[in-house]
Amino acid sequence: MSGRRRLTPVKRERFIQRLRELGFEGPFPGGRHQLMRRGDQTIRVPNPHQGEIGVGLLRRILRDSGISREEWLGDP
Repeated sequence: MSGRRRLTPVKRERFIQRLRELGFEGPFPGGRHQLMRRGDQTIRVPNPHQGEIGVGLLRRILRDSGISREEWLGDP
């Protein structure tokens, strides 16, 4: 595991910014959570009152969305 960067908690604003950098559009209104879309992929954006997005939730969102850790972190 040497040389691998770790996932860290991320502020909601940075989460949205990074998804936009990865080609997602939004956020759009959608029931209880805002949504972001890229093609046929849809990601629910956690609500702002929950504070930072923790590593566990971030990992689950990325896995469910098919985004690799390397893609999220910008690793080659």
